[in-house]
Amino acid sequence: MVAEAGLEADMTSTKTTGSTSDHPPAQGPENTQEIEYMQQDCKKNKMKGESNKTVPFYKLFSFADSWDCLLMVVGAISAVGNGISMPLMTILIGDAIDAFGGNVDNKQAVVHQVSKASLKFASIGAGAFFAAFLQVACWVITGERQAARIRGLYLKAILRQDISFFDKDTNSGEVVGRMSGDTVLIQEAMGEKVGKFIQYVACFFGGTVIAFIKGWLLSLALLSSLPLLVLSGSVMSFAFAKMASRGQTAYSEAATVVERTIGSIRTVASFTGEKQAIAQYNQYLIKAYRVGVQEGVAGGFGFGLVRLFIYCTYALAVWFGGKMVLEKGYTGGQVISIFFAVLTGSMSLGQASPSLTAFAAGQAAAFKMFETIKRQPDIDAYDTGGRLLDDISGDIELKEVCFSYPSRPDEQIFNGFSISIPSGTTAALVGQSGSGKSTVISLIERFYDPQAGEVLIDGINLREFQLKWIRQKIGLVSQEPVLFACSIKENIAYGKDGATDEEIRAAAELANAAKFIDKFPHGLDTMVGEHGIQLSGGQKQRISIARAILKDPRILLLDEATSALDAESERVVQETLDRIMINRTTVIVAHRLSTIRNADVIAVIHHGKVIEKGTHAELTKDPDGAFSQLIRLQKIKRESDQYDANESGKPENFVDSERQLSQRLSFPQSFSLESSGRGIDSQRSFKISNAMPTSPDLFETSEGGPEVLPSAASNKPQEVSLLRIAYLNKPEIPVLLLGTVAAAATGAILPTVGLLLSHMINTFFEPADELRKDSKFWALIFVVLSVAAFIFIPLRSYLFAVAGSKLIKRIRLMCFEKIIQMEIGWFDKAENSSGALGARLSTDAASIRTLVGDALGLLVQDISTAITALVIAFDANWQLSLIVLVLVPLVLLNGNLQMKSMQGFSTNAKKLYEEASQVASDAVGNIRTVAAFGAEEKVMELYQKKCVGPIQTGIRQGLVSGTGFGLSLFFLFSVYACSFYAGARLVESGKTSISDVFRL
Repeated sequence: MVAEAGLEADMTSTKTTGSTSDHPPAQGPENTQEIEYMQQDCKKNKMKGESNKTVPFYKLFSFADSWDCLLMVVGAISAVGNGISMPLMTILIGDAIDAFGGNVDNKQAVVHQVSKASLKFASIGAGAFFAAFLQVACWVITGERQAARIRGLYLKAILRQDISFFDKDTNSGEVVGRMSGDTVLIQEAMGEKVGKFIQYVACFFGGTVIAFIKGWLLSLALLSSLPLLVLSGSVMSFAFAKMASRGQTAYSEAATVVERTIGSIRTVASFTGEKQAIAQYNQYLIKAYRVGVQEGVAGGFGFGLVRLFIYCTYALAVWFGGKMVLEKGYTGGQVISIFFAVLTGSMSLGQASPSLTAFAAGQAAAFKMFETIKRQPDIDAYDTGGRLLDDISGDIELKEVCFSYPSRPDEQIFNGFSISIPSGTTAALVGQSGSGKSTVISLIERFYDPQAGEVLIDGINLREFQLKWIRQKIGLVSQEPVLFACSIKENIAYGKDGATDEEIRAAAELANAAKFIDKFPHGLDTMVGEHGIQLSGGQKQRISIARAILKDPRILLLDEATSALDAESERVVQETLDRIMINRTTVIVAHRLSTIRNADVIAVIHHGKVIEKGTHAELTKDPDGAFSQLIRLQKIKRESDQYDANESGKPENFVDSERQLSQRLSFPQSFSLESSGRGIDSQRSFKISNAMPTSPDLFETSEGGPEVLPSAASNKPQEVSLLRIAYLNKPEIPVLLLGTVAAAATGAILPTVGLLLSHMINTFFEPADELRKDSKFWALIFVVLSVAAFIFIPLRSYLFAVAGSKLIKRIRLMCFEKIIQMEIGWFDKAENSSGALGARLSTDAASIRTLVGDALGLLVQDISTAITALVIAFDANWQLSLIVLVLVPLVLLNGNLQMKSMQGFSTNAKKLYEEASQVASDAVGNIRTVAAFGAEEKVMELYQKKCVGPIQTGIRQGLVSGTGFGLSLFFLFSVYACSFYAGARLVESGKTSISDVFRL
C-alpha cells in the first residue's frame, strides 16, 4: 500500500496506445498474421506501462452498499475480538506457570489453580468461536457480494464503450480472463483476508498492551525488532505487487490466445493453424512461468526474513529476560507472560504478510478493471440525452465527411465524402475492398463519429439524436450473422425490448424462417449453440433478418448479407430481403453485383470517393465505366472458380461428400477475404467463422426432422488421483526432492522452538550463576535457528515454485493441445464454449499449481513438524502425549469437514460462473450486434441471472467456513484446557515434571 499516492489521478485518465485493428482494407491471411503481430507488440509496450500500477486499497471498497458496510463493521469488530483472544491466552499461560511453579510442594493446590485456568481457557474458546464465526462469515459474504457487483459493473462498462475501444484496448478473451481471474484476486483482497489482517493486527496490539502492563522495560527491548519486521513485510508486499501485476499481464495475453483460437476453431482447423496457435500460447506460458518462479523467490525471501527477525527476538528475550530477573527483580512467570505476549504479537504480524500479499495482488488486478469502469466513452450507449422524435422518414446524407479509424489515425478513409439517399429508396454501395463501403454502414449506425463533416438523418445531425433511440430505428444485417449462445426465440428477441411471442413468430415468418424452425423438436426454444454453430449459414442469416424485422426499422442496412451463402441459401435469403425492403430506406453493401440489379441507385466508391452513381441500366451503358469493369472482373473470377471446381470434382456432389468428412476438416465460411470489402467485420467473420455454408435443409434427416447435435453431457467430472498429477511432475523429481528436504528442515524448526522454550522456562527459575550462563547459551541457539530458517524457507519456496510453475505450464499446454485437436462436434457442447474453456484453463490449472507448489510444500513441512513434535513429546512424557493425541483428531476432523464443504461449494460456483463468463464472452465478441440492437440491458439482465446461483453459493460458503473456523478455535482452546488439566493431574501423581508438561 506504499507508493500509491498520485495514482488516483491516473485512474481517471485513459491510455490510448495505437494498435492495428481489423478495419478496412481487408487483407489476406498473411497480412492478417502481420497485423496480429503488430497488435501484440503494441500490447507489450502498453502492458509495460501498466504492469506496476495499482489502485489505493480503500478504493477496492468503492462499490460497497449499506449492507456491505454493516457486514464489514460487524466483521471488523469480530476480527478484533478474535485477535485479542490469543494475547488473553498468554495471561492464562502465565497463570498456569505460576500455578505449577508456585505450588511445587502443594500438589492439590496445583490442580485447583490449573482447573480454574482451564475453565478460563474454555470460556475464551467459546467467545473466540462466536467472534471467528462472525469474522469469517461477514467478510466472505461481503467479499462475494462486492466482487459480484464489480463483475457486473465491469461488464456494464465494457458494453457501454464505443467500438473504437474494442479496436484498440480489449477483446473478449481479456474480458473473460479479468472477470473470472482478476475478480477472484479482488475478492480475496476485500474479503476474508481483510478480516484475517484485522485479526492479526488486533492480536499484535493486544499482545503489546498486555506485555507493557506486565513489564514495560522488557517489552520495549523486545519490540525494538518491530521496525525490521515491518520493513521486511513492506519489501515483500512491494515485490509481490510487482510480480502479481506481471503475472496478470502474462495470463491475460494467454487467455486472449485461447479465446481467439477456440472461438475460430473451424478456421484454425481448416488452415492447419494448430501448431502456430500452440507455439504462440507456449510463448506466453513461458513468460508466466518465469513470473511464477520470481514470485516464489520473492515470497520465500520475505517469509525467511520475517522468521529471521522473529527468532532473533526470541534470542533477545532469553538474554534480556535473564538480565531483568537478575537486575530488576522480574519473576520467571512475569518474564514468560511478557515473552509469550510479544511472541504472539510478533507471530501474528508475520501471519499478516499473506494478507498484504493478497491486498497487493488485488490492487494490481483492480487497476485495469476500475479504469474501464470509470472510462467515459465518446459515443455512450447509456446516454439518455439527445433528441427524440415521433418517427423518422429515413433520409440519409453524408456531407463532406472526413474519417479515419481511431486505431489508425494516419490512414484517411474518407476525405470530403458526400452521398445522399432519399427516404424509401434502395441504395447500393459497390467497390473494391478497402474503398470505404462498410465504413458508410458504421457511420450511419454511429459506431464511429467522423472527424469532420456531418452524418444527417432527416436533415438532423446523427450526434443530436439519443443513441439508443436512433439505433432502434436502424436495422442491420451483416455478412456474418451473429447469434448468441441461447435459444432461437431469445436471439430474435434481441431486436426489440419486451417483444411478445406473437411478434417473434410473425418476424420469423416474414423472414422465411418459420418453416425450418418448426422442424426442430423444440421449435423456437431450440438452442443455437456458440456462434449459432448448430444451424446452417442460411438458417442463421434468416434468424438474423428476423431479428432486424422485429425492430420494424425505418432504415435497413444490409452489409453483404448474402455473400457468405451458397447459391440455394442466397436465393432464399435474397427473396426474404426483397420482401422486407419495401417502404424502407435501404443501404446495401454489395459483393455479388447480380443482387443489386433492382436498386434505385448504385454508387461506385473508390478510395473514399463516389466515382459513379446511377441505376443499373444507366451504369452498364458505359462499357468503360467503373461499374462495368467491376462486372467484368467478377465474371472472370466466377469463370475461374468454376474451372477450379470442375478440376477438383463435381461441385454438386461436394455437399454430400462434406457430410461424410470429419467435422475436423470444416471449411471457413468466408474464405475469400480479399473480395469481401468489409474491413472489421470481414476479419471478425474470419475469426469466428462457422461450418461451410450449406443448403437450408442440410441438417435435416431423411425423415424430414432436424438432426440434433449431441447435447452437453451431464456426467460428473471424475477426480484425478494425486499419483497421476505427480507423474506429470516427473521431470522435476530432483527439484521436488530438494524442495522436500528444505520443507522438512523448515518444518522441524517450529517444534525445536517449542523445545527451546521449555528449557528457557526452566532457566528463569535457576540460581543466578546458572541463569546468567544458560540465558546466553539459549540466546545463541535461537540465533543459529533464525539463520537456518532464513536459509531453508526461501530454498523451499523457490524449489516448489519451480516445480509448480513447470507443472502448470505443462498442464495448460497439454490441455490446450488436446482441446484444439478435438473434433469440431465437441465444441458444439455448451460446456465446451470458448468462454468456459478459457476460464477452466485459467482457474483449474492454477488450482493444480497451488496443490503442487504451496500446498505440497506445506504438507511436507507439516508432516515434518508433526513427526518432530511427536518425538519431542513422547520423549518428555508418553501418558500426557497420548491424552493430547486423542484430542487432536477433533481439530483434524473439523478441518477436513470444512474443506469438503468448501470444495463442493467452490466447484458449483465455478461451474455457474462459467455460464456467466460465456454470456460476457458472447456479448463482447459480438459487440457490434449488441450495440446495433441496443441490447446492452438485455445482456446485463441475462448475466445477472446467471450470477444469482454463484452469489448464493458464496454466501453459504461464508456461513459454513465461519462455523468451521469458529469450531476449530474452540477445539484448540479446549485442547489447551484439557492438556493443562491432565498435566496438573500427572504432576499431582508424580508421573511427570513441570518442565516436561511445557515441552509438550
